[in-house]
Amino acid sequence: MEHWYHRSGAWFFIASSLGIAACQRPDVAPKTVAPSNESENKDGKIVKSEAEWKKILTPAQYHVMREKGTEQAFTGAYWNTHEEGVYLCAACGNELFSSEQKFDSGTGWPSFWAPIKGDKVETETDTTYGMVRTEVKCSRCGGHLGHVFDDGPNPTGLRYCINSCSLEKKPPKPKK
Repeated sequence: MEHWYHRSGAWFFIASSLGIAACQRPDVAPKTVAPSNESENKDGKIVKSEAEWKKILTPAQYHVMREKGTEQAFTGAYWNTHEEGVYLCAACGNELFSSEQKFDSGTGWPSFWAPIKGDKVETETDTTYGMVRTEVKCSRCGGHLGHVFDDGPNPTGLRYCINSCSLEKKPPKPKK
């Protein structure tokens, strides 16, 4: 008799039942999304239908960014990245975080003590799964990025715990 865990792994069963996505697996390349001014409203916000988001995001990105899912810890492309660069929103290209504010939290997700600028992300209370947390969203497209906690390092004491698949890293500009 074949059990569910023999075929697909116990973690997959648990993760999928909790809404955890497997983002940025090496065999599943993320889609690179160029920002489009065609869908910006007068406030500079990106407005798309869910059908449009499904067309431009990978299934894992859609699950995390539009359905507020979570990628599995230690599987994302950027949890252990230490190179310089800027982290953009994978859905709209908004510059969100810099490697200068990135730190190793030991959690398995990319962690930052602050966004590039305060207006690049928005927060709201998240009460899913019987917890009270602070959700972090892209201020331009409203995409779910992760959560922020008050157990980070100085100078802010914050830990922006972000899903890798909601980010796209661009290298720093060459120094002249």
